[in-house]
Amino acid sequence: MSHSLGGGGDLPAVFPDWSPYHDLDSAARAYLRDPDVALESLGGVLRGADVLCFTLERFVNEVNGVWQEVVVCDGNRLILWHGEDIPLGEGPPGSMTSSLRVVPLSTVTEVGCRRQLTRTPNGQAQVGSVDVYLLLSTMDEAAPSGGTLEDGERPPVRHDALRFGKTMDDGGAGQIARLEEFARVIASLVGRPTL
Repeated sequence: MSHSLGGGGDLPAVFPDWSPYHDLDSAARAYLRDPDVALESLGGVLRGADVLCFTLERFVNEVNGVWQEVVVCDGNRLILWHGEDIPLGEGPPGSMTSSLRVVPLSTVTEVGCRRQLTRTPNGQAQVGSVDVYLLLSTMDEAAPSGGTLEDGERPPVRHDALRFGKTMDDGGAGQIARLEEFARVIASLVGRPTL
């Protein structure tokens, strides 16, 4: 099944589930609209390194069209690929951006995982959503630098953070479990000597 770029409204709101696939290539090809672009970008950085864990995200934005993300950990680095359609009128039809970011695991200072639990009628706890954050030692580029605010206060200094989330409506139980697995692997590596 092929889809056009540019947010023409021809994409379903629910995407195939990537969670059953434990290798990056298969998961990306099942879930992303542009797996070849993502895999080529990631492969240029991985260069044969083992992928210890990964997570994928994709959604349709009415303004920008399709937004896609892959985050991979090879034991030393987090490698983030992001693809996003360019809004109509801001570029030729079918245009998109493809971005790559590499974050050394040594810059991850904290890993957090928040689960929302609900109770089934028989009292069993069930995970309804999960939010994961990775706090980095680098500063957030969006935070104002220097100077003071109108009331004379100094602007808050914020550390950069990577945030990921899955819900039963956005990803389902399989992707929730895979995101929790991703968080556990990253948490097990933080503060240890790199591989």
